[in-house]
Amino acid sequence: MKAFRLDELEAERAANDGAYLQFIRERNMSVGLYALDAGSIDPQQPHAQDEVYLVVSGRAAITVGTETESVARGSVVYVPAGVPHKFHHISEDLRVMVVFSPPES
Repeated sequence: MKAFRLDELEAERAANDGAYLQFIRERNMSVGLYALDAGSIDPQQPHAQDEVYLVVSGRAAITVGTETESVARGSVVYVPAGVPHKFHHISEDLRVMVVFSPPES
């Protein structure tokens, strides 16, 4: 079993000066913590993998393709592989768990 605490993952991500920390990588999936501070710009490009986002804290909007939705703690968003998507209007520091399947390259 692998078990993690969000506060410890956030501390590790911050210590490595990165917006993204991958903490699980298995044959069929990978999982990471993605952080965007309030007012920042999301630099993401479409991914080759399907993704699921679980917002663990913060507030923002996300546009996937041509659809836009407000997100906050507890929101879950599915993004199909290859579809353009970005978080924007980030009004509170955003922390998002990201599941890629297959694993992110």
